[in-house]
Amino acid sequence: MAQPIPIPPEPGQESVWDYPRPARWEDTPKRIKVVFNGVVLAETQRAKRVLETSHPPSYYIPPDDIAFAYLRQTSHRTFCEWKGVASYYTVSVNGKEATNAVWCFSSPTPNFIPIKDYCCFYARYMDACYVNDELITPQPGEFYGGWITKDLAGPFKGGPGTMGW
Repeated sequence: MAQPIPIPPEPGQESVWDYPRPARWEDTPKRIKVVFNGVVLAETQRAKRVLETSHPPSYYIPPDDIAFAYLRQTSHRTFCEWKGVASYYTVSVNGKEATNAVWCFSSPTPNFIPIKDYCCFYARYMDACYVNDELITPQPGEFYGGWITKDLAGPFKGGPGTMGW
């Protein structure tokens, strides 16, 4: 498998190839907003972002800043080698639904205790997700949930042929 060639970052950009492995979290003061079927499901300036080599950041939103009235927990679970077992929610707003579109870690690994009960939204299932006022692009692929913004340099894991990165 061909190894990716990192794109040199432009001024004001960061390279996802400088992110660590194993993954780590950090606080971010950026304004994070999620919209689905005309309803703001989440909005915060208290998010945490998770960074991992070759991935755009995933933004974890504190539970107090999420409209849980529109979320219904499902039985779906996945496992992350860094964060532990994730549980999922289906979003339902005025007859429109997105199944397993949100995930949270209720019992994360010790290094990720600060994201306990914070939730992350798959941008590809939402109508719009914003970092500050920028409409983001969802990370490619069906599994990953990173948010691509103009201040990131790739290439990004998730598309065809990237699973071995």
